[in-house]
Amino acid sequence: MGEAVDSKVYNFFNKTAMYHSPVLLKKSVKDLVTNPDGVYVDCTFGGGGHSEEILKRLSEKGKLFSFDQDQDALKNTLEDPRFTLFNQNFRFLENTLLLYGTTELDGVLGDLGVSSHQLDNADRGFSTRNPGNLDMRMNTRQNLSAKQVINEYNEEDLANIFYRYGELRESRRLAREIFHHRKNKPIETTQELKEVFSYIPVHRQNKFFAQLFQAIRIEVNQELEALKEMLLQSHKLLKKGGRLVIISYHSLEDRLVKKFLKTGKFEGEPERDLFGNYHKNFLLLKNKAEIPDGEEIEKNSRARSAKMRVGIKN
Repeated sequence: MGEAVDSKVYNFFNKTAMYHSPVLLKKSVKDLVTNPDGVYVDCTFGGGGHSEEILKRLSEKGKLFSFDQDQDALKNTLEDPRFTLFNQNFRFLENTLLLYGTTELDGVLGDLGVSSHQLDNADRGFSTRNPGNLDMRMNTRQNLSAKQVINEYNEEDLANIFYRYGELRESRRLAREIFHHRKNKPIETTQELKEVFSYIPVHRQNKFFAQLFQAIRIEVNQELEALKEMLLQSHKLLKKGGRLVIISYHSLEDRLVKKFLKTGKFEGEPERDLFGNYHKNFLLLKNKAEIPDGEEIEKNSRARSAKMRVGIKN
């Protein structure tokens, strides 16, 4: 017979797998935790998989603060005296930690994007496959939803969102189609939104709707703005030698993370000294992004687009 499994441990991992399957779990936490007595942050708690793995590597002196703006994630909280969970967007990282007397960190982890739980819950409106409400709010307490974006934004703003956040070249035409359809009847569900673009060839539909939904979701949740704020605050809070580990799932996020780790900026060229050198806020643990292996991708299709970058504060 095999060894008995503690029921609390079994229930936690079973619950985590159902809520969200953490990507690059062992690799990310191994690169993150270098001081067992240190203070760490998991910016995207979700099902608690990364947080649980971090706690395994901490001593009794270590601390972990986790953030998640989705109220559903609170159901997965961990009972551990070293652990604190904030039902808060990670863009408020610095101010939230300051209230707890924490001004220095040994590491920050961010597993960006949408959780499996959010995708699987049709009512949340994140899925391109399962019909649901046109919502897409990660924080269900906020006012702005996908329904408002689609039905209330003007044509030019919609076109800009589709182009910038979905990288859709035909953005103006798409905005015009929505503007035309909503004159007769508000677009209220994901299925109704997809029907607006029923003319898209079948072979293009999967990619097209993934880009369209991504653009709307990013606007609703202000994801890129929040990411920038979190990266800047992480650099400020990290001790010298502290680590910033970010897992991203699309090129817009990855480009921001890559440029910030290399130059400390999101746009433009960094300032250089008389010799043409610029100060590097971070040293890269690896020059290239880490990606999941074939075995992980086979088990979790969401891992297919994941890229992990690790910076060490200079």
